Amino acid sequence: MPKAAAVLHDRALEVTLQVLEEITAESPVKDFAVRCWDGSTWGDSVHPRFTFVLKHPGTLRRMLLGANEVTLGEGYVFDDFDVEGNLEAAFEFGEHLITRERDLSTKLHLGALLMKLPIQAHSAVRDVAPHFAGAVHSRQRDQRAVSYHYNQSNDFYSLWLDHRMVYSCGYFTSGDEDIHTAQEQKLDYICRKLRLRPGERLLDVGCGWGGLILHAAQKFGVRAHGITLSERQAELAQARICDAGLDDRCRVEIRDYRDLDATVPYDKLVSVGMFEHVGEDCLPEYFRKAWELVKPGGVFLNHGIAASALFKRKGPSFIDKYVFPDGDLVPLGATIRAAEACGFEVRDVESLREHYARTLRHWVRRLESHYEDARSLTSETVYRIWRLYMAGCARGFARGRVNIYQVLFSKPEGGSTNLPLTRSDWYQTT
Repeated sequence: MPKAAAVLHDRALEVTLQVLEEITAESPVKDFAVRCWDGSTWGDSVHPRFTFVLKHPGTLRRMLLGANEVTLGEGYVFDDFDVEGNLEAAFEFGEHLITRERDLSTKLHLGALLMKLPIQAHSAVRDVAPHFAGAVHSRQRDQRAVSYHYNQSNDFYSLWLDHRMVYSCGYFTSGDEDIHTAQEQKLDYICRKLRLRPGERLLDVGCGWGGLILHAAQKFGVRAHGITLSERQAELAQARICDAGLDDRCRVEIRDYRDLDATVPYDKLVSVGMFEHVGEDCLPEYFRKAWELVKPGGVFLNHGIAASALFKRKGPSFIDKYVFPDGDLVPLGATIRAAEACGFEVRDVESLREHYARTLRHWVRRLESHYEDARSLTSETVYRIWRLYMAGCARGFARGRVNIYQVLFSKPEGGSTNLPLTRSDWYQTT
């Protein structure tokens, strides 16, 4: 290395280590290590939960000047730094960097240090975030937003989902189940909550790859209709229906829920993992349509992620920008208000928050174990986006910053719901 370059290298390394000492001095997270671009290490090198790998001398400058959730996420996604080990654990330190309140003199001091580090070109193309025109939650824009996420590749999703490709939280009874068992238990639990009976007509709004309608038709004898906005999901779901010999009882089509014909309503209605795409302003329309689509005396199970009424994010959202464009999480109270305003009666509310944290951890481990396959099917950037998003969501559910609820609504018929007095049948698995 030329002498001038060596001097710059030594100076950048010295400043980097000084910054690390200062930003971790009051951090609750100590059990991690940092490996610099030259191979030198800092921190807990014996038993680190995770290791930050700084790819170039300007990494900390890019990470920390104006740090927020998006800039930190982009630093990882575009390979300014890597995280080896437990990525979910690294979020605790990242949150400290974003939320730590510092006085003006400390900010100025830290900023002056960071400005001494070199400006370095990004190591990967950065403009991969989707850009959509048109009104938010219009039919056309919803189609594009949903397709962006779910049309990634069926083969990519199959790497880390269960063999039914159920892309929503599993249901754990012991906590030791594998992802395949947890998802089967979830499908069965939903069908029992709906109290499905042979011959009934079931509508699944946002049916994904058809896991629930297939299970409901095979195990409970219903006639099931699923809708999705994703062409790739619909193609695979319909192929699976044909392979199972259930063409006479199951069908999937590409359709917006707002365009469904309510002339002949369904006995039961379910929506699992689609609700997050509806948007708070569209809740009245969503529940009015659901009301029209279900028979009097029928039930509607709505399974969706909810925002905490207490937690407020600081700065922009990485998931909104790169993963779920136009997604909208609302507090549970707003959901129930909108449903009741349309006439629905709330019969049961259950939080599955801990179940989703477990599910996401399974998905992250499975994705990491298929790293090479995931890269070949998509790209290094897409792999990193999905790994980051799912690990971050696991952290969010574990900490209670987001929740997921199954809410069972009934459509009373003259005051009668035709429901049992207790829920004991939900827990009878024979």
